[in-house]
Amino acid sequence: MTNTTQNQATGALPAGIRSGQPLSALAPMQGVTNISFMKVVNACGCPDYFFTEYFRVTRTSRLETHILRSITENETGRPVFAQMIGEDIHHLKRTATDLRRYEVAGIDLNMGCPAPKVYRKNVGGGLLRDPVKVDAILGALRDGIDGLFTVKMRIGFDSTEHLEQLLGLINKHGVDLLSLHGRTVKEMYRSEVHYDTIAEAVRSVRCPVLANGDVTSATKAQEILHRTGAAGVMIGRSAIRNPWIFKQVRAQFAGEPVPRVSMVEVRQYVDRLFRATHAEGIREEAHVSRMKGFLNFVGQGIDAEGRFLHEMRRTRTVSSLFEVCDRHLLDPETPWFADEPFSGVLARPNREGAGS
Repeated sequence: MTNTTQNQATGALPAGIRSGQPLSALAPMQGVTNISFMKVVNACGCPDYFFTEYFRVTRTSRLETHILRSITENETGRPVFAQMIGEDIHHLKRTATDLRRYEVAGIDLNMGCPAPKVYRKNVGGGLLRDPVKVDAILGALRDGIDGLFTVKMRIGFDSTEHLEQLLGLINKHGVDLLSLHGRTVKEMYRSEVHYDTIAEAVRSVRCPVLANGDVTSATKAQEILHRTGAAGVMIGRSAIRNPWIFKQVRAQFAGEPVPRVSMVEVRQYVDRLFRATHAEGIREEAHVSRMKGFLNFVGQGIDAEGRFLHEMRRTRTVSSLFEVCDRHLLDPETPWFADEPFSGVLARPNREGAGS
């Protein structure tokens, strides 16, 4: 690490959609935030920043073509950060160099994925157990990346024991943006989010911080910013449930009326999801299963009793799936989608990293 790169970020972040507002970002979610889903979100009101699914980095890895499409075919006009996951320093630097050949806003390092099959390989959230390794990785990447270098992480592995040291490394190596999920890796998505810990991080690091974790609505986003002092919010699972949330957040931040979402709009969203999840040669039942992965989240805002989820999860054909959707979403007795998830109506995420 040279003296010129220590303690020095490389440049300004891209401007947000509305000048002077807090930033918003769609969280990277493996198996979810591909180019098709980005297009769906864009149609509803895009975030300030997109982050790709992570590129797996190993000794033999190459850039995955399907993830590259999120960069090369992205026509939203919004900055796209390319995320990597791995622990081999040489190959992380190689991959970062390869990614910089594309039109990316910056390179992001995943130090937060809580999936056991990921952290057991000492990557993603597993790195948080080893600050010495983190120091070496951040230093090498900061030296090797001539543009924006960002990090997404959690507040610790099974405790916040190393958090102060890790935040010191964020400063030492001039990270340009920190996206911080306010849970430990072992807490997964079960505990309350520790927003006070995010606030401590905001006070400790010199770069902007995006607060991540249970940003469920525009009102909640505003509350989180007031509580943490963060520069913005990163939204994951709630953007699957409600892809209009970024448009709503901008209205909230501007002091404007927050637009409500009708059930008819949700039904149109289901159509877009159906097209987005289609793949050449996919079997009907497999396509229905893929749709259920998204509708598990959407259903949290449809009815307080969870009837939609109960019926949707038992469908096996496209026709039965859409019959359930039409019956619940086109009922004139319930014209509005809920602003917040209904208490006790739980999604069942079944994707690696689904919900950063």
